[in-house]
Amino acid sequence: MTGLERYQLAERVDKLAEAQRRTEERLNQLAEAQRRTEEKIEKLAEAVDALRREVGRLSETIGFGLEDIARVVLPGWLYRHLGIEVELERKIIELEDREVEVDLYGEAVKEGERLLVVGECKSRIYDRDVERFYREIYETILKKGKAIGVLFGYVIHPSAQRRAKELGIYVVASYQR
Repeated sequence: MTGLERYQLAERVDKLAEAQRRTEERLNQLAEAQRRTEEKIEKLAEAVDALRREVGRLSETIGFGLEDIARVVLPGWLYRHLGIEVELERKIIELEDREVEVDLYGEAVKEGERLLVVGECKSRIYDRDVERFYREIYETILKKGKAIGVLFGYVIHPSAQRRAKELGIYVVASYQR
């Protein structure tokens, strides 16, 4: 190998070494950027988790507020429309092999006949909510005796009104008297 060839080879090796150094530097920068991204993702995940908990608390607060409205509005509605006098409370009831917490529960008497009033509160009520309430709660209570089922909410979708009528359940909006 001639001196010129050795020089050219050394120059190429130097260029390759420089390219290797730049590549390693870029890889280090990418690794650092990835580490920072992972830290930010972790912080974001923590923030989303905190937000989920806060939304859950807010939802619970709104739900309890709706239940409070229902406990004031529904007894009057039930009396005016069905002749039923009742006080409502939140209660855990036993249904066959399980316990279920219902938003609205009251024992009443209508025309000398004892009956139960059970209900759920939901801000928006759709046909699937009526169906779920009927299937998971009301149907079992009916096996025990006479009962009135009520879903109470701010907004009642027309599909919920139709399905409730078919199933013999009442849907009442918070503004109804």
